[in-house]
Amino acid sequence: MQHRFTLLVIILVAGLSCATAETPSAPDTYVYLISPGNGEVVTSPVIVKFGLRGMGIAPAGAEIKDTGHHHLLIDVENLPDLNKPVPADEHHKHFGKGQTEVQLALTPGKHTLQLLLADFVHIPHVPVIKSEPITIYVTE
Repeated sequence: MQHRFTLLVIILVAGLSCATAETPSAPDTYVYLISPGNGEVVTSPVIVKFGLRGMGIAPAGAEIKDTGHHHLLIDVENLPDLNKPVPADEHHKHFGKGQTEVQLALTPGKHTLQLLLADFVHIPHVPVIKSEPITIYVTE
């Protein structure tokens, strides 16, 4: 009985350490917005296209080396906690099916967009893979 208990503890500790382990990013990886361009004037809905070099795209839940999936940060001034899953709300859009573009309804005015790549459980890679934020202007 003691042997089974010890084995159970080992399995649980191993599982917890895997769940909290950092997912490394591949060297020289970068993510970027293909379109729209920085400073561009657009109408809503806006088609936003994502780019990635150095790693691959995989859906959330698929633990595959050197892959991740996109998160689009809309009008976010500060990055979310990089040690926790990216929030899911109107400012943090998840693309956990591996999507590389979105048709986005935005209100008229100035908006910022930034991409953040995250691993199979929505936690950003280490080192972080994020695009430069861009500003767009929506007319109608």
